[in-house]
Amino acid sequence: MFERVGPMEEVPSGIARQAPGYWKDIFGRLRKSKVGMACLFILLLLVSGAVLIPMLSQFSIADQDLTRTNLGLLTDGHIFGTDKLGRDVFVRVWYGTRISLTIAFSAVLIDLVVGLIYGGVSGYFGGKLDELMMRVLDVVVAIPYLIIVILLMIVLQPGVTTIIIAYATVGWTGMARLVRGQVIQLKEREYVLASRLLGAGAWRIILRGLIPNTLGIVIVNLTLTIPSAIFTEAFLSYIGLGVQIPLASLGTLASEGTASLQTYPELLFVPALFLCITMLTFNLLGDTLRDLIDPKYRE
Repeated sequence: MFERVGPMEEVPSGIARQAPGYWKDIFGRLRKSKVGMACLFILLLLVSGAVLIPMLSQFSIADQDLTRTNLGLLTDGHIFGTDKLGRDVFVRVWYGTRISLTIAFSAVLIDLVVGLIYGGVSGYFGGKLDELMMRVLDVVVAIPYLIIVILLMIVLQPGVTTIIIAYATVGWTGMARLVRGQVIQLKEREYVLASRLLGAGAWRIILRGLIPNTLGIVIVNLTLTIPSAIFTEAFLSYIGLGVQIPLASLGTLASEGTASLQTYPELLFVPALFLCITMLTFNLLGDTLRDLIDPKYRE
């Protein structure tokens, strides 16, 4: 009643296909998200424009023409018009976007490195070292950010570097706490115990085993931290503690446009629009990545 058929010569393709990796799976689901892809496209346009337009334009951020002051939109080749000194607003806005993005990315990169190492060490070793490191972190958090900026302005020259140093001085605390919490959960996993049994050192476990497994949450936090850094730079520049003349950022452009709000409102609305688009794009991208990475938010 039965016939011996032997081993199967062909394996069904559905069984033989390998499961996608973690990051490949995240990127695949991101490609299906219209909001996520739209945010990536807008960010690509902002970064490309901030890098290329000031380099390729016939106008410079410092070129002044007192015979062409306060021109309106789309006048004599000036897409966004000119300001009270005859400078092209279109080039200055894109240059200001470059400065704002440079400050934000630089400060957040420093926060990422310091926060990952500080939080990883504190969470892995625990005990008295963890208590000491957390108390130091609490002291740093208790210092108002504006006081640090003012003190640095007294010691250093006001400018881009000073803003980056000031933000990086206190900005890493949130990242450190986030990484510490993740490491405390991950250090009890089986692969960490196996690494210890195989003789791996503490730094190898932290850098090769624990921190890479926190990058999903860390990347989401970064996309939400960048808008905060951009807004902080814009606020400091708006009140005169940020980027100094002849450089320009979105904050300084908005500050200059406020003085002529009633007569030439576009001088304020244009940099404010760029600032809002940049911050909204990063926030929407962060929310989308959070929904894709965190299982609690998946459908």
